[in-house]
Amino acid sequence: MPVQFLGIAATNDGSETTPRSGPAFDKEYTLRLAAAHEEHGWDRVLFAYGSGSPDPAPAAAYIASRLDRLGILLAHRPNVSYPTFAAKTFATLDRISEGRLTVHFITGGNDHEQRREGDTLTKDQRYARTREYIEIVKKIWTTRKPFDHEGEHYRFHDFVSDVFPVQQPRPDVSFGGSSPAAYAAGGAEADIYCLWGEPLARTAQQIEAVKTAAKVAGRLHPPRIQVAFRPIIAPTEQAAWEKAHRTVGAIKERRAKGEPLGRRRYTAEPENAGSQRLLAIAEAGERYDRALWTPTAAATGGAGNSNALVGTPETVAQALLDYYDLGVDILSARGYDLLQDAVDFGRYVIPLVREEVAKRDAARTPRGTHNLAVVGG
Repeated sequence: MPVQFLGIAATNDGSETTPRSGPAFDKEYTLRLAAAHEEHGWDRVLFAYGSGSPDPAPAAAYIASRLDRLGILLAHRPNVSYPTFAAKTFATLDRISEGRLTVHFITGGNDHEQRREGDTLTKDQRYARTREYIEIVKKIWTTRKPFDHEGEHYRFHDFVSDVFPVQQPRPDVSFGGSSPAAYAAGGAEADIYCLWGEPLARTAQQIEAVKTAAKVAGRLHPPRIQVAFRPIIAPTEQAAWEKAHRTVGAIKERRAKGEPLGRRRYTAEPENAGSQRLLAIAEAGERYDRALWTPTAAATGGAGNSNALVGTPETVAQALLDYYDLGVDILSARGYDLLQDAVDFGRYVIPLVREEVAKRDAARTPRGTHNLAVVGG
């Protein structure tokens, strides 16, 4: 199956290494960054969600109305709107984008962040709510007759939408998490299951957990797998590693000053299982497999997608192919200089990966087997 690439649709030029130079929603930069992804071979970009960040839905609509090919992955937290309202918003955006929408549902792994917008449920309760929410949204997208819903978290009567997605039967749904509750919810409901970049052996274990959850839920086919990394590339290995160490130095300097690292603030003890896993991996070793490097994750406190792949474009491409060989169909990547790194990755890495994937598919190479040895851990 052809591999897909997911980038970031940031609304300003700030990152963990540099503070933003303009407003939180810089319209011109948002368009420039998205256009760079479209022009350099990316399939879609993520419009992320944060409690105080610009609303991703209108930002996504803005980009969709100005670009012709780039797909949209819209992040959404169920606590911020009722599913009947959200389903109409998503369907409208799929109409605006002419069928280029995927929706990423975020359960929320930090109690403090959730409470900023009035969400007081426990994490397990949030996962149950997300599962119910996704079920409702899917039904609204595909049901032409009014229906009632009486659930644990939502109740409504005689609802039917008058706007439906372009994509039939519906847009894809993506979901992420690294806890048993996450595997159960996402394994049951997601079309795409999203993981943060971990060593190959651990990623294989997570893929099996998702497959098992999907089987328990009675699904014939498990979700597709997406894995996210922070690539650090340069023309030579030495230059790439020098760049990697400069990157970590810049993150540590900003953290020492108490500056927010992008949308996230450094926390020593994250609540979510995914960040806890990243920190445990970083504590166990700095380098794994072909190119995985953990100090970027350690420097941010395991904040989100934060493990790096370091090396030349050829090295990073081969590292990504190792994950493809595990069964990963969607590769998510985001650099630290968002615009230039999107251009460089698109120019020098994506073509290499696509070429090799095409060769593998043509040769019908069996997937799901790989040498999972840890290097330097």
